[in-house]
Amino acid sequence: MLRHTKIVATLGPASSSPEILERLVRAGVDVVRMNFSHGTADDHRARAEGIRAAVARVGRTVGILGDLQGPKIRVGKFEQGKIELKAGAKFILDAQCPLGNETRVGLDYRDLPKDVAAGDILLLDDGRLKLEVVSVRGDEIHTRVRVGGPLSNNKGINRQGGGLTAPALTAKDMDDIRTAAAIGVDFVAVSFPKSAADMTLARQLLRAAGSTALLIAKIERVEAVSNMAEILDASDGIMVARGDLAVEVGDASVPALQKRMIRLARDKNKLTITATQMMESMIHSPVPTRAEVSDVANAVLDGTDAVMLSAETAAGSYPVETVESMSRICIEAERSAQVTLDREFLDRVFTRIDQSIAMAAIWTSSHLKVKAIAALTQTGSTALWMSRLNCGVPIYALTPDAEAVGHMALYRGVCPLPMPQQHNDRDRLLAEAEQLLIDRGVVEPGDLMALTIGEPIGSTGGTNTLKIVRVGEHQIN
Repeated sequence: MLRHTKIVATLGPASSSPEILERLVRAGVDVVRMNFSHGTADDHRARAEGIRAAVARVGRTVGILGDLQGPKIRVGKFEQGKIELKAGAKFILDAQCPLGNETRVGLDYRDLPKDVAAGDILLLDDGRLKLEVVSVRGDEIHTRVRVGGPLSNNKGINRQGGGLTAPALTAKDMDDIRTAAAIGVDFVAVSFPKSAADMTLARQLLRAAGSTALLIAKIERVEAVSNMAEILDASDGIMVARGDLAVEVGDASVPALQKRMIRLARDKNKLTITATQMMESMIHSPVPTRAEVSDVANAVLDGTDAVMLSAETAAGSYPVETVESMSRICIEAERSAQVTLDREFLDRVFTRIDQSIAMAAIWTSSHLKVKAIAALTQTGSTALWMSRLNCGVPIYALTPDAEAVGHMALYRGVCPLPMPQQHNDRDRLLAEAEQLLIDRGVVEPGDLMALTIGEPIGSTGGTNTLKIVRVGEHQIN
């Protein structure tokens, strides 16, 4: 396992053919994202079948993430598809307007007039245009253009400083949750959550639909930043969604927020995905800009579990090359990362046996220069705890649970491997785990490796044993 940081790639028109899907898997994609803002349930189902077929041909583990659209806070459509807003001009956002023109446009979110007041600043099209609210008259928001430019159909609207009341889960999202469950996704990302209650509702709907998918909160509202700790507690991980977040809090605030969010998530044993414009220029260019290289590398050094590609792989001209470039950047950044286990263990207190065993494996492996860690796990919890600290040792999570294999595809530094469990003999299982890693070329006779397992075999949360062995020889006491 050369790379520890995982890569999430969005599927779309540029990446749906069997050939491209297989090349993406071979290039190193760990999780594919299906954007429920675009396409039908049948489209998503076909792409899920396509990626599973590619994975079967290549022999790798790739998870599937379903990304919910969330509330559509957007302008409507224009008669000509597009207009030019000029600075200083008057412009009306009209909830009842069917087709827009040079003076007004409709709203997909018709309650927007209730959320704004005179003096508010509205940012359109990812902040490229800026409108100041002059007055609100019924369903009409009268504004003056402060920063103009082209405005086309269905561009997004943000209120500077946040405060829009649109619910995180729309009727479409609830339908899409059922679709995601039927497809068998491994992760569901919730757009624009403001509180833990939004995530709790999503989890209830997901479980009611029969899915055990992990829940990812996309942090893109001011309110979500304020409620970060409670949202994390109600989620399995977060996505640092830098697009809408930058519009609401200001672009200069995002780098520090990114570092804070990743650090807090890791402290709480949660997952992190860093997203938005990471390799944007590669939509049209075969090579990234130097700024993009630094951006991806910094996310890796921050400790993110995964870096994400959006339009680069969904609609770009170089989807495979983009993944290959991102993989090289991640590997190089990881080589330069410092291992600071001694300092990170100082303030940690462990009250669970299984978590203590996981941490003991990390500590011992780092100091003994172990070649690999093999965690025999039922749910993946042991591997998750191990992955929260950087010890520089690859973690191989062996499990008989197919759902756990998919979940662990996103864990930094963890390579999930399916391992059938046909008996409850602990020593035989450990020997089989060692042989599996030998067969895969991970370890060879003479290497040191760490193995963790729990008894009774097959129970959740039962990891209670750590063994350090020299491969092919005797146990080390």
